[in-house]
Amino acid sequence: MTLAAAAAHPGFLSPTGVEIAFVLVGLATFGAALATVTTRQLVHAALWLVVALGGLAVEYLLLTAEFIAWVQVLIYVGSVVVLLLFGLMLTRAPIGRSPDADSGNRWAALAVALAAAGSLVWVVVDAFRTTWIDLAGPAQGSTEVTGAFLFQHWVLPFEALSVLLLAALVGAIVLSRKRGKEQS
Repeated sequence: MTLAAAAAHPGFLSPTGVEIAFVLVGLATFGAALATVTTRQLVHAALWLVVALGGLAVEYLLLTAEFIAWVQVLIYVGSVVVLLLFGLMLTRAPIGRSPDADSGNRWAALAVALAAAGSLVWVVVDAFRTTWIDLAGPAQGSTEVTGAFLFQHWVLPFEALSVLLLAALVGAIVLSRKRGKEQS
């Protein structure tokens, strides 16, 4: 293939602006995820988690899955992280540096993390190796397709998760009130 023919047919070596933005946001999200698991302060970890989950929402926007991006923002960034922060505040967890947060098993944790990441990549590649996207059909990230799939297959697990999160919040409130009565 000549140089002129390669320029006429963009491919892997000629990324678009969206692809470049996708990689840059992905790197920033990966950095925030690393900061989430390596920081020794719980509140900072929760705030880095907000950045990582927000980066995932931006990735969904770049993939033109607007509905999934806003669900990511509302459910994960808006609810789960707020629930996590409330749990930290209500249980009176240590806010600053916690000496109990480091068990000294960093190399074992790194080995397990790399094995889990390798397994996950292998499973995803193996599962989607022969999958093709139907470009003539409705967009996969559209609200119509996502809503239909969600209400057909995932209504009960979604509701079970909401009950579980509510139980966790009620449990945190009960634990914090018992400690308050014992101290006074």
